[in-house]
Amino acid sequence: MIQLPALALEKRAARKLKDWQAEVNALASYAARVQAGKQRFKSRNTKRNATFNHVKDVLSQMCQGARRCSYCEDSVADEVEHIMPKDLYPEGVFEWDNYLYACGPCNGPKNSEFAVLAGAPRKLVTVTRPDGAPVTSPQAGSPALINPRTEDPLHFLFLDLLNTFAFDVRNAPAVTDDDRLRADYTLRVLHLNDRDYLVKARRTAFGTYRARLGEYVTQKQNGAAQAILDRHRDELLEVGHQTVWREMQRQQAMYPVLKALFDAAPEALAW
Repeated sequence: MIQLPALALEKRAARKLKDWQAEVNALASYAARVQAGKQRFKSRNTKRNATFNHVKDVLSQMCQGARRCSYCEDSVADEVEHIMPKDLYPEGVFEWDNYLYACGPCNGPKNSEFAVLAGAPRKLVTVTRPDGAPVTSPQAGSPALINPRTEDPLHFLFLDLLNTFAFDVRNAPAVTDDDRLRADYTLRVLHLNDRDYLVKARRTAFGTYRARLGEYVTQKQNGAAQAILDRHRDELLEVGHQTVWREMQRQQAMYPVLKALFDAAPEALAW
């Protein structure tokens, strides 16, 4: 899970979303807004809708590599995901900043699962609406799920590059108690450690990144032209699971093999 680049929609598409959201917001009751938001999103999120085709195109550009899921970084992203679920927050059903591109294995289990931090001391409160429950507004609070559109997940999370290749809650002075609650919740609701193929893919990505950085260093030491070095850099940055690369940059001083590579190519710390 990595922070997404901030890209904007074309003005025409942005206006369309704003107008559609205004239609939902104008309805008198919360329940009516929920129902209308779900129905109108379903009817407009189609291949025949030019606005949503553009939305998906920009969301694709925000994905890493070959349109990888914005949550797990592994599977192909093919579903417009509402970070704050439309079943709970109809005011975000057509909000551009509430969208990312996700895969079915992430979007399916997450669905309308959501929690907020509320109270004093702050506690995690699940606001998911059970089937058949009255359609009422969720309890107020700040979102618990880490939002890769606006936040850097690596502020909250730490990826073990030595043994497990699993995420853990980051232990650092800048990480608050609220941050720890949010990190733990995000890992659980997205199952980022529970799927063994994700852990295996991160381990494989680590080996690939290390090998490609080694190739770059060898070419640099042999006096390769800048164009060749740039090609090696660009190919490295197309490798999947970019969180692994970010953690290699952040943790390189902890591992002699990585430190030697980054010492030989310090520019790679800024890629």
